[in-house]
Amino acid sequence: MKIKAAVTHKQGENFKIEHVNLATPKENEVLVKIVATGVCHTDAVARDAALAPLPAILGHEGSGIIESVGQSVTTLKKGDHVVISFSHCGHCENCLTGHPTVCETFNELNFGGKANDYTHRLSQNGEKLSTFFGQSSFSTYAIAHERNVVKVDKDVDIALLGPLGCGIQTGAGTVLNRIRPEFGSTIAIYGAGAVGLSAIMAAKIVGCKCIVAVDIHDSRLELARELGATHVFNGSKIDTVEKIKALTNGGTKYAVETTGVPSVVRQSLQGLRPLGIVAILGVTPEMNIDVHNDLMVSGKTMMGVIEGDVVPRVFIPHLVNYYKAGQFPFDKLVKFYDFEQINKAFEDSKKGITIKPIIRIQ
Repeated sequence: MKIKAAVTHKQGENFKIEHVNLATPKENEVLVKIVATGVCHTDAVARDAALAPLPAILGHEGSGIIESVGQSVTTLKKGDHVVISFSHCGHCENCLTGHPTVCETFNELNFGGKANDYTHRLSQNGEKLSTFFGQSSFSTYAIAHERNVVKVDKDVDIALLGPLGCGIQTGAGTVLNRIRPEFGSTIAIYGAGAVGLSAIMAAKIVGCKCIVAVDIHDSRLELARELGATHVFNGSKIDTVEKIKALTNGGTKYAVETTGVPSVVRQSLQGLRPLGIVAILGVTPEMNIDVHNDLMVSGKTMMGVIEGDVVPRVFIPHLVNYYKAGQFPFDKLVKFYDFEQINKAFEDSKKGITIKPIIRIQ
């Protein structure tokens, strides 16, 4: 079928909205009419660093309505409202033990440009186009495997829910599903973008008594306080580690680092108390860490977490329920853009003007 999509032809080029061809869903796949899609930092990296084979159609926080299903699909039907999340194989040891975010073929399935059966679904003028994260949601329609499609309640605006499939589940899932801070514990969140603010809201849900937000933009720190941070620090104006240790009598028990900036990663580790745990979410270049002084002698743990270490079909409905109950107001992070404004949405996001852009497709 003919669809419209934002095509990335060459590395670093602006998106071009063009007509492309989309194949028919196979037996385990569904066709989704995309209503809206979030814009994530990973999309920007994929475009500017050619993270996936080009030409490609990016987008991996899609939400929409099921248009049709393959003959073997049993959990979804036409008319269902859905969020599309990352692709995973479903049968490796990590997938089978509840950790699909570290699927043994995660990189291949999400960045390799092909569907789960290693064939293409998208083409233009006879040339194959790469699929991204098993969905390519910068388009009017998308095909996805049944297992990475999450059914959600119809009483919540489907246009709002796409970012739950990646960035927001990453921040919230890291807190609620991976590090699991105890009621009354202390936590620092480094970076108050969509991922960090989602972690702050999750920390409030579990009842952390001290939630410290660190960023260099005062406007984001103001929002962090509104969403649950008990203390906010502008890292460009103070010695962050010194302030956090003074506030928490020696350091926080937990930390979430979302920036990927080496100096901030070190701060997140140094701002922990002995036996503290920090989860690293930002893509970080190679850096030096004093393993002896910063890790070993104080018994600290530094871990990497992808996609919040969640099972999306279990976790995303929980987030929707928290949102409906007023406990997870992620809509305060969002600004909507029309499909034709997709390049502006990217630029506004890179400049820090918008925390979480969502592109209205339909």
